[in-house]
Amino acid sequence: MRLGVLDLGSNTVHLLLVDAHYGAAPIPASKLKMPLRLSEHLADDGSVAIGAVDKLIDFIARGQQLAEDMGATEIMSFATSAIREATNGEEVIDRVRGETGLTIEVLSGEDEARMTFLAVRRWFGWSSGRLLVLDIGGGSLELASGADEEPDVAVSVPLGAGRLTRDFCREDPPSPESIRELRKYARASIAQVAGRLRRVGEPRMAVATSKTFKQLARIAGAAPSSEGIHVRRVLRAEDVRALVPRLAGMSAAQRGKIPGVSEGRSEQMVAGATVAEAAMDLLEVDELVVCPWALREGIILNRMDGFGRDEG
Repeated sequence: MRLGVLDLGSNTVHLLLVDAHYGAAPIPASKLKMPLRLSEHLADDGSVAIGAVDKLIDFIARGQQLAEDMGATEIMSFATSAIREATNGEEVIDRVRGETGLTIEVLSGEDEARMTFLAVRRWFGWSSGRLLVLDIGGGSLELASGADEEPDVAVSVPLGAGRLTRDFCREDPPSPESIRELRKYARASIAQVAGRLRRVGEPRMAVATSKTFKQLARIAGAAPSSEGIHVRRVLRAEDVRALVPRLAGMSAAQRGKIPGVSEGRSEQMVAGATVAEAAMDLLEVDELVVCPWALREGIILNRMDGFGRDEG
């Protein structure tokens, strides 16, 4: 069946259309995205601005037309930390439902971590053993560890690259004092959950998902996306440690000219690299393997598992 997955992320709104069947890998058919960057552009009272909601409604309408044209039979829609934490999040969801007919499911941070972990497990398979999975979004950092498809521990920490850019990196380039405060905050936040992740067992493989990690790996020398999703890509702790001061010393415009860094993400790369360095250090990870699947694929796989159980 052809499914649509609408992801209201803290950085970007995505619509992914896939051909999905129980027991099979989802195959992308088409996609549409818009860099709304909700995590950086909330009002002072923590609400999503009316203008942003207008753009969201317009995007969903275009996405629904694309899904119809492409023969999709269902659109699953979900939102992450930006809508979850917005003071008017319920109003946004109600307006979307009223104007488009779509009901948006708001995922908890733990659910984000669980669904991402499922996608990573299915990508690497059982032979990968215990996995530690890290995902840096716009609003939060998700961490999960487990030896099965359901992680033993799944946590979410408010360390998204967009959120931290808004809160700590107001100058361009950021000042040494801002970087120091960002580093302290990131490390203190991760330290609060690191023990839970380490107590469940040593991972056989540590895995990174998300655009932030992919771009950091690309800067550090990983293969470009043009070489396909099956090329092995890694991000080493020593490379991240070298990248943080390098990126912090550049303006956003300069970072945007680095091969592999998108213009829309260039402002967030300092915060993202700082969180990546802190997580790898505190969790004692020397190398992260980059996984092409993440939250959206996890949502699809979980949905297909439900179809399989119903048919059984």
